[in-house]
Amino acid sequence: MSNLPKSVTINDDTMREGLQIESAKIPVEAKLRLLDALGETGAKVISIGSFAHPKWTPQMACIDEIASRFVPKPGVIYTAAVFNKHGYDRADAYYPKIDVRRSRGRHASHVELCDSFARRNYNRSQAQQIASLDATVQAARDAGAEKASVSIGNPFGSNFEGPYTHKQRMDLLALMIGKWQAAGIKVTRVSLLEAMGWNLPHLVRETILAIRERWPDVTDFHLHLHNQRGATIASYYEGLQLGVREFDTSLGGMGGCPYCGNGRAAGHVPTEDFVDMCHEMGIETGYKLDKLNEAVAIAEEVVGHPLWGHVSKAGPRPRGEKLYPRDMPFVETLQEAAHFRKGPQVYAGQIAPWKENDALLKA
Repeated sequence: MSNLPKSVTINDDTMREGLQIESAKIPVEAKLRLLDALGETGAKVISIGSFAHPKWTPQMACIDEIASRFVPKPGVIYTAAVFNKHGYDRADAYYPKIDVRRSRGRHASHVELCDSFARRNYNRSQAQQIASLDATVQAARDAGAEKASVSIGNPFGSNFEGPYTHKQRMDLLALMIGKWQAAGIKVTRVSLLEAMGWNLPHLVRETILAIRERWPDVTDFHLHLHNQRGATIASYYEGLQLGVREFDTSLGGMGGCPYCGNGRAAGHVPTEDFVDMCHEMGIETGYKLDKLNEAVAIAEEVVGHPLWGHVSKAGPRPRGEKLYPRDMPFVETLQEAAHFRKGPQVYAGQIAPWKENDALLKA
């Protein structure tokens, strides 16, 4: 049964999770050029990067210069990732140009199902994360919170510990949600955060349906699923069928995780591919696909290697005046396939296999 949403929020994570796995030597000017291009795509909210310690994330050592120099686009909310009070204070110094206050008001808790990943990525054990829940919930209660969000990290499996069962996922969610419910605070949103690429469409469906049945107050879901094994756009499709309205992606699938053992192979669903699929399904995204494809081309120049999207290489499905000419010459290379962006000059000189009123020519 389909419950497609009319519109979705697609958070493009290029400047943060995308660039954090790329070379630390990328010049600030190049990053500013990419950020400017992202601002033209129709994205509603853009993270400019993360205010992280350069020892662990040297790619973000220039974040203050970027924050100072970039020119905001009208209608776009700019934010950044912060991981502690020091990072928050650094980012908040640029308010209102950069708004990290909007997320501070969201009462939320997060626990990793994978203890190994919790230790590697957060320098905390799963037990320590669980032990901190009571203080998080109490602070929200003191602030008068009426609703909250929970996120479960790596719910489907671990490169270090193997697959997780449905019962393990539900037990951890029950523990977290139970803490909020005991304090009289409804949990209305659940995030599934998968860094190690163990997600599969049937697991996503099973988990979302079970959460809805057990906790009917949960009406919003957020999917942040990495794409190591190529199953994430299918997992996102399952999410769409179930009415999920918030997803994370990045230009060209750029991204990765240094803690999960897959590096740049732990990329995302390409923003342009997911936007194209949503539009073809009649779901509004706010993005302009032509601007996204141009931004991907800039991103490839910035990082110095090809990215992994499809629509940015082949173009959207042509219709009307965008249909290809029937007598167009051979198109073989990726450079020639970019004629949808660059015009017919990119395949000039190729032989033509077809002429008006003739059958295909044969050797």
